Amino acid sequence: MTTTDPRAVVVRYVEAVRDGDADVIHDSFAADATWHYPGDLPISKVWHGRDRIINEFLGGMGPILVPGTLVIELISTIAEGNRVVAEWTSKAETVYGGTYDNRCVGIYTVHDGKITSVVEYADTRHVGNALFPDHATTCP
Repeated sequence: MTTTDPRAVVVRYVEAVRDGDADVIHDSFAADATWHYPGDLPISKVWHGRDRIINEFLGGMGPILVPGTLVIELISTIAEGNRVVAEWTSKAETVYGGTYDNRCVGIYTVHDGKITSVVEYADTRHVGNALFPDHATTCP
């Protein structure tokens, strides 16, 4: 099913991540999409292009998380025009023996049925401690 409704595009994308549906994840993004992950973590920057977003940013989490433990739950969405704010939780066991358990918010921009930009906000202290324990800014 193809839709151009911004809220439906974002919900479909989040559900595809939850379900591990690589084709829908790929089809959700415009080729020149950007994803901004603020902060000072190894993943903090503006990711340019669908392939880098999927393969390097999203795909880069795979080796850190224990396979089969990722649980994503979409909490809510708010849409206005072509912008959608989505709130979700992500939980997984990490290869470092800990648990990643975060509540996230993404501001998505959608044009012609494709995500063109995302700015994601999360508890970066928890991200650092759980997913990048050797990173210099890890907090106690």
